[in-house]
Amino acid sequence: MKKNKTAEEFKKFILRGNVIDMAVGIIIGAAFNKIVTSLVNDIIMPPIGYAIGKVNFSELKFVLIHATETADAVTINYGAFIQTLIDFLIIALTVFVMIKTFAKLAGKRSEKEEAA
Repeated sequence: MKKNKTAEEFKKFILRGNVIDMAVGIIIGAAFNKIVTSLVNDIIMPPIGYAIGKVNFSELKFVLIHATETADAVTINYGAFIQTLIDFLIIALTVFVMIKTFAKLAGKRSEKEEAA
């Protein structure tokens, strides 16, 4: 009996609109992340790498310990970090603009409701 009640509670939870909205948001966010990563890796960074000396940013690194026959090199991959940082900045800016836009629209909507 308890199992059936739990299943029914889960069904109610999953069918609430905000849970479905959140799931859609996560899926769209993941796709947007891939688009931004491709934009940075394939469009933005190659010209920058070319301009600063024909380098591939993803391969920029400091070697702390060189590779041996039995162990891989130990490196600090600062080029990949820079690319990831640019990804983050683009996504953060996009989210900031979206939130500002939604807040502005919500303000206009509440003004119209107050006027009515």
